[in-house]
Amino acid sequence: MIHDVVKAVYREGYRIEVAFDDGKKGVIDFTKYLRRGGVFKRFKDMDFFRSFAINKELGILTWQNEIDIAPETLYTEATGTPLPDWAGKKKKQLTNKTVNRTATANGRR
Repeated sequence: MIHDVVKAVYREGYRIEVAFDDGKKGVIDFTKYLRRGGVFKRFKDMDFFRSFAINKELGILTWQNEIDIAPETLYTEATGTPLPDWAGKKKKQLTNKTVNRTATANGRR
């Protein structure tokens, strides 16, 4: 089950307290997203980072409707619960396909 974000409060640095529709909440440290680069480079601008909002229609945390993070990821990070099975399995399958393609391309199999 995916839980919607219903409340988000900036705390300090790159930390945001997030509450979900089931009443659970927690503080997420977004520092690790800075290291990911890409669209998350925008987080280096603290004014941009602090400009987050909740898209109530989708139940997600978003930054100027340009950047968002999947609610199941936020829920996992805020509450310490594991990702849903469907999310973990998909990621694992993609990893295996990449490994298989690399092995085949290098003449290994």
